[in-house]
Amino acid sequence: MKVTFVSNYINHHQIPVSDVLYRKLGDDYRFIETEPMARERVNMGWNSDTSKIPYVLRYFEKEELCRGLIADSDIVIFGGVDDEKYITDRIKSGKSVIRYSERLYKEGQWKAVSPRGLLKKYKDHTSNNKRDVYLLCSGAYVADDFNIVKAYPGKRFKWGYFPEFIENDGKKEKEDDCVNILWAGRFLDWKNPFTPIDVARKLKEENVNFRITMVGDGECREDVEEEVAEEGLKDYFDFPGSMSPNEVRVRMMEADIYLFTSNYYEGWGAVLNEAMNSRCAVIASYAAGATPFLMKHGYNGFIYKESSSNSEIAEYALKLCRDAGLRRKFGDNAYETIAKTWNPENAANCLYEFMVNLTEGKVTYQKDGPMSEAKVIRQRKMYKYLMENADGCQN
Repeated sequence: MKVTFVSNYINHHQIPVSDVLYRKLGDDYRFIETEPMARERVNMGWNSDTSKIPYVLRYFEKEELCRGLIADSDIVIFGGVDDEKYITDRIKSGKSVIRYSERLYKEGQWKAVSPRGLLKKYKDHTSNNKRDVYLLCSGAYVADDFNIVKAYPGKRFKWGYFPEFIENDGKKEKEDDCVNILWAGRFLDWKNPFTPIDVARKLKEENVNFRITMVGDGECREDVEEEVAEEGLKDYFDFPGSMSPNEVRVRMMEADIYLFTSNYYEGWGAVLNEAMNSRCAVIASYAAGATPFLMKHGYNGFIYKESSSNSEIAEYALKLCRDAGLRRKFGDNAYETIAKTWNPENAANCLYEFMVNLTEGKVTYQKDGPMSEAKVIRQRKMYKYLMENADGCQN
């Protein structure tokens, strides 16, 4: 079985799955990059030198070879690329294609009313419903977005991003009772970097011994630091700036609580995988694409409604700060969620099994996790759905 994965560029969220597929398929697996890595990502510490990865090819350097692989492979996985030219002929030929996608309507599903947008979605997606094309949904809201345009009914699967899984036996013993809280990401408005300030205000009022570290940089960072100073909270915050993914992982292992505050613009949010892998007790917005797939409220963290007031988030933080046992429980359950299900080894194995079956004319689903059915749950009903399926002991 020859498999080719086509995307804009490979990154540390995709390499672990690709490594497993390469281990299974050898030189029959290739990953094609269609463009150089964006400078913004390089500046964030993402490694752009893929020349030493044996299965990576660059379309912009070896176009003829890459076109041949896209045409002749048994299965092509395609996503992360706006230009459909790479895959058009393949789809028209009737050969198997597995698309992966984040949301169509991150800015709001009301955009689905655009006639021009609907025409493009029909051309790129809905028109292929009867062809051998399948959809990996990288986020819990993807299936709903594609359902709006009636694309890939009965052929939508749960997927995501799968950073390296790192085995660990638990947090190191603390030398003091200070609760370490971490937030990491670009300081952008839709990642809600001001939310930790409200958390800090509440914890200070309650005389909690805590410290909040906010890793990253971006357009809102200066404003966040200014507000921290104005609120008299400088002694409770650290702003170390941008760090490499490996350095962020070290900070996660040192953290007790992780705040994941992104809104619907966050198609997935691989920091959630990493924080759970690091046994953090997570407080997460339900609006980020990864949250409904990875988390169960009251079992491996707390989930809050994106429209909730920050006082609710602060109350969750206060509860975790006051209950070390609950922090450990959430952290251990979060780790098990990643270790058993949402890790690159399991994801790659599930995808590989699906592809083998597909070459034999069979379409199969996993019972849960990667490559299970991506159910259509309306965006406005997701929070209710998550609360109805929460662990009853912690609300």
